Parts: sequence; structure tokens; C-alpha cells
Amino acid sequence: MKRVLVVDDDRLVADTLKLIFEKSGFAARAAYSADQGLECSREFSPNLLLCDVSMPGRDGLSLVDDVARELPGCRILMLTGFYSNLQSVRERSRKLSRPVGILTKPCQPLELLREAAALLATA
Repeated sequence: MKRVLVVDDDRLVADTLKLIFEKSGFAARAAYSADQGLECSREFSPNLLLCDVSMPGRDGLSLVDDVARELPGCRILMLTGFYSNLQSVRERSRKLSRPVGILTKPCQPLELLREAAALLATA
């Protein structure tokens, strides 16, 4: 069973995305900050990190850097509700050694699951 870690400071969003993945046959966990997400990733060892970009304190991009370094097999899917973030997220993702998916919120569950499956297929 593939493991997905959802990290979003909006608890409703994180919990909803976790449920979407669980109903689709994934083992899923939710974290509500970048620091909590990093701690959880070390314990849970996800196959996929689904991470919001804009969060208070450490942002999702710094979490992505840490997870990419510590868990080289983990695929990454970034979510942003701000179209103004897209260019910087794309530029930063190009520096990573693996493909990174980028979706804007809100996104449809089928689109999210399709993108997740495509990233996991590259593992």
C-alpha cells in the first residue's frame, strides 16, 4: 500500500485530502505545519508528499528541500492557492533531482489522484 503524507496548515484541507487518498486505497496521514510534516515524514516514510506552499513559519518549499534530501525515494506534489507562487515553485522544483508535480487549489479529487499516480509511477 502506497503511503501519502499531506501537509497543509488548513486542517480542513489537510484532513479532506487525507480522506480522499484513504478512500482511494492509500495509507495517508496529515500534518499541519512544515515542522510537523518533516517529523511525520521521518516516522511514516511516505511514497508521496502532498504539500501546501504557503504556510506560517517554515513554508512548504523548505519542507520539500528537507524531504528531498532525507527521503530520496519520496515523490513530491506541491499545492498552491496563489497563482503568483507558481513561477517560483516551478523554478525551485527544477533544482530537485526528481519530478515535482504542481497543482493549484482548489483542484478536483480526480485530477489530484491522477497527478499523484503519475508521480508514483516514476518511482
